[in-house]
Amino acid sequence: MKVGIVGLSQVGKTTIFSLLTGLEVDLFSQEHQKGTAKVHDKRVDVLAKMYEPKKVTYATLEFFDTPALKIKDIKERTAVFNAIQNVEAMLIVVRAFKNDSVPYPEVEKPIDQLKATLDEFLFRDLDVVTNRIGRLENAKRKLEPKEETELKLLKRIQEALENEQLLSKIGLTDEEKKMLGGFSLTTLKPIGVVVNVDEEQFSEKSYQTKDEVIKLCQDNGFAYVELCGKLEMELNALSEEEKMEFLKELGTDETGIERLSRALYTQFGLISFFTVGKDEVRAWTLRKGATAVDAAGVIHSDLARGFIRAEVIKYDDLVRLGSEKAVKDAGLMKLVGRDYIVEDGDIITIRFNV
Repeated sequence: MKVGIVGLSQVGKTTIFSLLTGLEVDLFSQEHQKGTAKVHDKRVDVLAKMYEPKKVTYATLEFFDTPALKIKDIKERTAVFNAIQNVEAMLIVVRAFKNDSVPYPEVEKPIDQLKATLDEFLFRDLDVVTNRIGRLENAKRKLEPKEETELKLLKRIQEALENEQLLSKIGLTDEEKKMLGGFSLTTLKPIGVVVNVDEEQFSEKSYQTKDEVIKLCQDNGFAYVELCGKLEMELNALSEEEKMEFLKELGTDETGIERLSRALYTQFGLISFFTVGKDEVRAWTLRKGATAVDAAGVIHSDLARGFIRAEVIKYDDLVRLGSEKAVKDAGLMKLVGRDYIVEDGDIITIRFNV
């Protein structure tokens, strides 16, 4: 899945991008930058210990960083959203950290930054919808039935946006969403929010307007994570052993970036299934509700084309019983057809013939 990272100036957006992807980036670049982030999953680590494979592969998310959003600057907003028009989800970075050497964005309070960024999303979507309505209404020909349906839907969308409603919250049907697919409407996409705190705020688990930020996220179904960018950078510079010791002192066993990648993965409606063996243990990404033949296609198109059936073992059963043989002996391995709905944590072997 492709995720666009958006935020106002000086919020630490590019630092978060760098931490997620492991890339050294140009902090002053006006171009969008892209990179891939590993999704931390302890199940992959457990399976790797069991199978001792030559290769271990985690699920990933693809992130696109953008220049800073400038409040009510139409030209800047257009440049930002043009750069990430094909992303499937959005991550908003909000600044809570205090640092006198780093100027605050146009608005200081975290809740106001979040609202201002969402307003930019609304303005952008309203521009797109209004322009399309204008083209349809001013067409010098009779509209086709499909266009009449589209116009009716767009006017409904326009009214919602003018009332500051996110399109993800107005109950659009799958067919209506499909009709709007070509517009890349930002407020129709799943959204995550990361609040960049300083070390004191991280320790105290508190920052200005936190309750308001959390409520806004809960009301709109946004993923929410807070992390300390400065602390994450320090952790990144440590050896694995030193990192684990440091995390233990902090009372956790994973970094904020690991929490963030996993929270977004879940929020965006994604699940993982696994393939295992001596050559590779690998996590593959699927959308919730996908079938066994969809899973086969993710691995390789030939597997989907020649799909016969799939062997499915549950991760929990394998870990509990200790081996595939023990799972099969217990009658817990299932043979499923192409329409089987894959569940998160399924360990799958595809039988096929091409």
